[in-house]
Amino acid sequence: MKRYMKRLLPVLLAVFMLAGCSSGGGKKADGDKQKVRLVLDWTPNTNHTGIYVAKEKGFLDEAGIDLEIMQPPEGGAEGLVANGGGEFGVSFQDTIAASWAKEEPLPVTAVAAMVQHNTSGLLSAKEKGIDSMGKLAGHTYATWNMPIELAMIKTMVEDDGGDFSKVNLLPSNVTDIVAALNSNVDAVWVYYGWDGIKTKVEGLETNYIPFIESHPEFDYYSPILIANNDFLKNDPDTAKKALAAISKGYEYAAEHPEEAAEILVKASPELDKKMVDESQAYLSKQYIADAKQFGIIDSNRWNAFYGWLWENKLIDREIPKDFGFSNDYLPQ
Repeated sequence: MKRYMKRLLPVLLAVFMLAGCSSGGGKKADGDKQKVRLVLDWTPNTNHTGIYVAKEKGFLDEAGIDLEIMQPPEGGAEGLVANGGGEFGVSFQDTIAASWAKEEPLPVTAVAAMVQHNTSGLLSAKEKGIDSMGKLAGHTYATWNMPIELAMIKTMVEDDGGDFSKVNLLPSNVTDIVAALNSNVDAVWVYYGWDGIKTKVEGLETNYIPFIESHPEFDYYSPILIANNDFLKNDPDTAKKALAAISKGYEYAAEHPEEAAEILVKASPELDKKMVDESQAYLSKQYIADAKQFGIIDSNRWNAFYGWLWENKLIDREIPKDFGFSNDYLPQ
């Protein structure tokens, strides 16, 4: 699910391609509602359910927001949002890091955590016996060949006593997790709420190793809702109204997973209903989890991950503490 193939495309590609875009924030839509655009990271899935719930249940209408949900360009949502082609977008704390670790950081801000804890991990067929990260040595891992990804995998393998040099790295964009694990791929980095659930639905027995159990620094935010900085500066009231309605959508989805799944499938009928039902049952518990409300970003966790990236020389510049996110636009 995640951003899979999108991870392989630099965020700045979209920045250069879309440099001519202008911000549409604050424009009046029909009926005096504010027109707001939200760019997804991928095709609709259960990461996005709260957005569709907010539309279907009328929360956005009540807030005076006319929300347009947009599919991302090839470079991902970040560049489009940065250049005013959307007010909000879906991104990830890990993949956006390089775009903030620059002399001129990408002009977007994370305004909400869409899932409170990192639900990614290593998934493998049970018969392969990879029940700890160290046991990945001697097996084939499907990789995006991204520096942060590989550094994390290397750290976890070696910390568990494994030899990372013995991991067979197979560059691959896995789009069908079950087919991949039934072929020449032994293990894949997945987000359990989609690909992990898919193996369960299709009856494939697996081992799943959550990354947050290996390193507390890896409990970063993924996905996140980002917003254009000029939009936030020039029209904070609209940003807060939209985010309040979206928050309400996620809170409703957390409390009513079955109805939320129906709403998502209604909006995207190409999705498999059984898959969405199972995924929603899992992910509805993850939207807020142990946080006091939807969307809150904890500064310690945010800073810990970026500190780890800097210490391991995975970004060109140190990202200052508390840079790149704000809780100020969430309902107070």
